[in-house]
Amino acid sequence: MRDKLNKFMQGRYGVDEFARFTLGAALFCVLLGSVLAVFSLPGVGQILNTLGLALIVYTYYRILSRNIQKRYSENQKYLSKTQNMRLIFSKEKSMMQQRKTHHIYTCPGCGQKIRIPRGKGKIEIECPKCHVKFIKRS
Repeated sequence: MRDKLNKFMQGRYGVDEFARFTLGAALFCVLLGSVLAVFSLPGVGQILNTLGLALIVYTYYRILSRNIQKRYSENQKYLSKTQNMRLIFSKEKSMMQQRKTHHIYTCPGCGQKIRIPRGKGKIEIECPKCHVKFIKRS
């Protein structure tokens, strides 16, 4: 069975970041449409369900497409448009992981973020950017 699927997908584009996004958006539309249809707005719920179904069809069209160059360029456009937002989220994720082992302070002079290891007690910190000194408890 796995061999048949591999042969079928040979030469096709497959799943990329844009396909994951459209599939997630489709799932969100379908769930929101179902909730709205049950509670108060059946017309809006039907529209959202139709939009979700259209997104699912488009996603599978992209996944099964043999026009690899066009799908690749679509994915690159998506990645370039969302680059800033993805960068912000990756920085926040990195900072949250670092908070387990380090304190992160903001310089009162210039706003630069400074990372200090935990457990050092009361320390004097000098900002590497503007050289302002301030005291914090680590």
